[in-house]
Amino acid sequence: MSSAQAQGVSGPGDARFFSRSGPHTIGAIAAHIGAALRPPAAGGEDAATVLLASVAPLQGAGADQLSFLDNRRYLPLLSETGAGAVIVSPAFADKVPSGTAALVTSDPYLAWARAAALFHPKDAARPGIHPTAHIEDGAFVDPAAEIGPFVLIGKGAEIGARCIVSGHAAIGAGVVLGEDCRIGSHVTVSHAILGARVTLHPGARIGQEGFGFAVGPAGFETVPQLGRVLLGDDVEVGANATIDRGSSQDTVIGAGSRLDNLVQIGHNVRLGRCCIIVAQAGISGSTELEDFVTIAAQAGLIGHIRIGRKARVGAQCGVMADVEAGSDVIGSPAMPFREFFRNVATLRRLSKRPAPAGAGDSPSGPGGGEQRD
Repeated sequence: MSSAQAQGVSGPGDARFFSRSGPHTIGAIAAHIGAALRPPAAGGEDAATVLLASVAPLQGAGADQLSFLDNRRYLPLLSETGAGAVIVSPAFADKVPSGTAALVTSDPYLAWARAAALFHPKDAARPGIHPTAHIEDGAFVDPAAEIGPFVLIGKGAEIGARCIVSGHAAIGAGVVLGEDCRIGSHVTVSHAILGARVTLHPGARIGQEGFGFAVGPAGFETVPQLGRVLLGDDVEVGANATIDRGSSQDTVIGAGSRLDNLVQIGHNVRLGRCCIIVAQAGISGSTELEDFVTIAAQAGLIGHIRIGRKARVGAQCGVMADVEAGSDVIGSPAMPFREFFRNVATLRRLSKRPAPAGAGDSPSGPGGGEQRD
């Protein structure tokens, strides 16, 4: 028996790690997520008044739990679920088993996100400054903020209301955190202005010197990096991601953008609103992404290019030129999806052709024979 089983823990939302709220009635949940309630076919009490205690996956949900279906692949699990209610799209509403209420919505995954957040809200800040934290002269910490152990708040920094700054984080001189920011353990922030509700996961590095140097007669000479990092409202930066400050202008991450773990953003990069940068992707200096761009894992973008609105860059893609708005590119060098897969298909056909006669023979005569390294 596992440790979790031994302690009676089942399903998501282990109470040792996640806050809980509820129970909530199915009617209240439907109103919160904007779904239409379709009562179960079986008789019983008014479905809107039934209490649900938690969320769970389809295959493990009980009568007092909420689940969801967003992918046809898992449709067989729906017919066997014991959930009290299931969030589904209109296409699957008739597949919900008798005895289970259907919460019908055009976007089940978004509704699930809102429902899960209802049952497991973020921890509220616990106002106060830990005795081991060091607050330098001239710094302002809102009384509603939470400052954890061994935190450093530099001179002139401003920490907004209800911010949470976790242990061993370092907030540099002059840095501004807007309201409701969450700064993870061992994060460092310098030369930066953060909007409201910004989340920096553990180990993120914001505002360090950008990679800029000139070549002199005696070697490399560092070019002063005199810009800042500006993070818009609701930006989220993953663990151990890095965002360099600008050289002579600012590095800007637009409102609502999400950066995964281990992402690198170079100096002077500008991201529009709601961009997605997936793990281990890197964006070189002075490149600009317009709104709603997606960069998949391990993609690399050279500097001084522009990626158009709603463009999508595939995994491990090498982008060396501008990408038009709405385009999907993949490969290295990057090319449109259809062109890339045509090239792959052509190479496969060529590789299956028989080799010409004598193609593998060794050369003979003067200069022939085995070539040595």
